[in-house]
Amino acid sequence: MRIVTRYVLKEHLGPLAFAVSALTSLLLLNFVAKRLGDLVGKGLPWAVITEFLLLSIPFTLAMTLPMAVLVATMHAFSRLTSENEITAFKASGVSMQRLVIPVIVASVGLTIGMVLFNDQVLPRANHRLATLQADIARVKPTLALNEQVINEVVPRQLYLRAARIASGSNQMQDVTIYDLADPANRRTIVADSGHLALSPSGEDLILTLHDGSTTAIDPAQRARLQRSFFREDVIAVRGVSARLDRGNDRGTYKSDRELSVCELQMRVADASVQRDSVWARIRRAEGDSLAAQRVPGVPGGVGALYCAAFAQVLRWITPDPAHAATVVATVVAQPPRVAPEAPPATPDAATTSTDAVLLEGMRFELQVAQHAIDQYRVEIEKKFAIAVACTVFVLLGAPIALRFPRGGVGLTIGVSLGVFALYYIGLLGGEALADRAIVSPALAMWGADIALGLIGIWLTLRLGSEGATSRGSETAERWYRWKARWAARRRPRADARGAA
Repeated sequence: MRIVTRYVLKEHLGPLAFAVSALTSLLLLNFVAKRLGDLVGKGLPWAVITEFLLLSIPFTLAMTLPMAVLVATMHAFSRLTSENEITAFKASGVSMQRLVIPVIVASVGLTIGMVLFNDQVLPRANHRLATLQADIARVKPTLALNEQVINEVVPRQLYLRAARIASGSNQMQDVTIYDLADPANRRTIVADSGHLALSPSGEDLILTLHDGSTTAIDPAQRARLQRSFFREDVIAVRGVSARLDRGNDRGTYKSDRELSVCELQMRVADASVQRDSVWARIRRAEGDSLAAQRVPGVPGGVGALYCAAFAQVLRWITPDPAHAATVVATVVAQPPRVAPEAPPATPDAATTSTDAVLLEGMRFELQVAQHAIDQYRVEIEKKFAIAVACTVFVLLGAPIALRFPRGGVGLTIGVSLGVFALYYIGLLGGEALADRAIVSPALAMWGADIALGLIGIWLTLRLGSEGATSRGSETAERWYRWKARWAARRRPRADARGAA
């Protein structure tokens, strides 16, 4: 059976590698095309563009790997069925569940690896990519001047026109400059020749003009004109271009997609403490006794279990217990900081109106804190749900491919697109419902996995009872049998009518 296991897994390696590379390339090209305007025309070195592409791969790979698993599973089992290898396995006494088990075990291992990838690699790559995008956004486009046209050197402030610009020496002929930076002193500079150069920092443009004049007009006194002549004049235009500056650490803030599971769990705990404090104030303002109320506390979930297990592993492999203690602190449910109850005061008309306004503000603060908790929990559950989709798609794809032996590539593409659409629509729709506090974050993120997983388990358990042959699928054969029975029932009636 080891030979069978290795053979079945080997049949999946080629389609899996092809599907991962093809799907990742397509989504990566789509992502880069949307950001192309932020990259071109800024004179960025190839190393920065290559880093941008490499940092974009983890986010794309996290989405395409479950898709690739489904495509590889359906293609591999469809090929085994079409070449009658499944029939040979059945004749040898090998059950269909036995053929699927190695793929399921491999998908479980892939799920575990993807959980670690989504927790450790993906947030760091997203953070570095966001920091790089912010640095690139501060870089101004490379200055490019054309002959015989009015070039905008500084937007809405400085314009330059030159009859000729030598590409090798940056020498200009017949130069006209329109300086509109100061509305009270607008200037027009005309020169016979000039020279273009950048400052040593590469951020400022130095214009050296020869044999020209400067004409200044005051808009308040249009009848007054001031004109001066020069043999040589030097104009420095500040901040024409900006180089990519990555020396300073500006990436201190992290969004929810740039945090690991334990960091997200820590933010859930902090937001829960804030929510519980507001909740206690609302209960006290409404006159309810806190002793009879159950404080919400820090929500648990798969994130808390994962961080607790991760902390335990760190205790085993890390000689410094302080590092493991830091991780433990992120998942320990902190007791809610609820202030002791104060004796109720006798309200009057003036304080009643003020208390109503304060109570409304506290309710809004409670909604904001709960929304933050739901947002962080959605991101935690999503990291695990997408990883588990690898196993779910194997449970769903293998039985479909085995039940439709003549499906081929068309079946693989059609079913894959349908499953992808259902899964990711459910994922995005669940995220929207969870953000609006309509559905719990756990149910919103795991709903698609649970539904498709139950269908996949049911189909996998029924693999030994399929009725398909080489002539067609089980559904087609049932349809033919039903037609034959219907024709057999109508035949006696037709014979009776003919005899009458």
